[in-house]
Amino acid sequence: MAILPLPLPLMSLFFFLLLLSSTCIATTTTCTTPADHGSTLHIIHAFGPCSPLHPTSPFPSWASFLTSQNDRDASRLQFLSSLATAGGGHRSFVPIAPGRQLLQIPNYVVRARVGSPPQSFLAALDTSNDAAWFPCSSCVGCSSASASFSPSLSSTFRQIPCGSPQCSQVPNPSCQISSCAFNLTYGSSSVQAVLSQDSLSLASDVINTYAFGCLQKVTGSSIPPQGLLGLGRGPLSFLSQTKNMYASTFSYCLPSFKSLNFSGTLRLGPKGQPLRIKTTPLLFNPRRSSFYYVNMTGIRVGRRVVPIPASALAFDTATGAGTIVDSGTMFTRLVAPAYTAMRDEFRRRVAAPLAPPLGGFDTCYNVSVAVPTVTFMFAGPMEVTLPEENVVIHSTAGGITCLAMAAAAPEGVNSVLNVIANMQQQNHRVLFDVPNARIGFSRERCTAA
Repeated sequence: MAILPLPLPLMSLFFFLLLLSSTCIATTTTCTTPADHGSTLHIIHAFGPCSPLHPTSPFPSWASFLTSQNDRDASRLQFLSSLATAGGGHRSFVPIAPGRQLLQIPNYVVRARVGSPPQSFLAALDTSNDAAWFPCSSCVGCSSASASFSPSLSSTFRQIPCGSPQCSQVPNPSCQISSCAFNLTYGSSSVQAVLSQDSLSLASDVINTYAFGCLQKVTGSSIPPQGLLGLGRGPLSFLSQTKNMYASTFSYCLPSFKSLNFSGTLRLGPKGQPLRIKTTPLLFNPRRSSFYYVNMTGIRVGRRVVPIPASALAFDTATGAGTIVDSGTMFTRLVAPAYTAMRDEFRRRVAAPLAPPLGGFDTCYNVSVAVPTVTFMFAGPMEVTLPEENVVIHSTAGGITCLAMAAAAPEGVNSVLNVIANMQQQNHRVLFDVPNARIGFSRERCTAA
């Protein structure tokens, strides 16, 4: 599969903020921090107005925001595509355009505590990755402005020795004296870590011996600054390490980046999950075991099922083709035949003059339009009908409305992976039920007004 450098310039690391603070929320707001409880953690958008990771310098325009975010999504898709087509799934590389940094930082974080006594972090959630890691105090290249883990301050910390079963499960393992070390790529960054073990506390629950990477050296800027919690389904993922506690089951409700508090939730374990929820079978690709593949069978705009070639949606373990549900991509990306068919029907139903493309989005209007629903159709059968808030982005200041989806790759580039992204998941309870091999969607309000 050909992958080309991105044509648009990328912004700085802390790219994500309000479209324009004056257009989205009032300037006088109060951030609230509800407590986590039981096996339920509250979720916040990493770059929303109340996140400690929120950028300090606003973008000059809505267009610059969209350009930055669209570039960020495109580069993450390159990263995911490289993982989907990697032969063994352990080592993956993505090309880096000269003079640019490709940013793949997931959007959502939860509060996690590591060690005894616990040290607190805002760990990013990534459903397309397995490993957990935290920056350690001796890390070279980690962000000096963010929290780091001090192993010497934890009475329960230990390094995992070479030859242990866990050491064979990490990518590119090696021995550092007698301890297991590993290295991997994450987006455009390279990471070196020592495989370690300590207690991990989430909400009211404590996992006493959790294996994670204690970061020693980082090159590049595409890793979450305070650590990552991998919610994939590989051998060292959170689901695998806690299967006796949570039965490899979780769900989340993702809040909008406009949310003023930790209003979304991550619910761990089968208890408390919705009993009445539409589901679709979860597919397994042994070449990329951490991805949550589903069988998308079609797309409906309004009442019309759009003509999409079956090959554009087909699941293929050899090529990595198919559709995944991903928490770290902002805007849904569809391979060219699927996107073109959906977009053209959307334009036909809106029937208004197109405005110039904005920030990489090619279907924009500068007049008020009636937005049709878009329905993703899956085997099962399961249908997820998206209301206006999940279909378009509005700018009240500029009076511009854009379809909040895009093609998976620039014209002329072969991409095989469809990604159902987090904007289209917002205000839904998304259930990941690995033992029963299913994913479910149900409407749930999880964004504060």
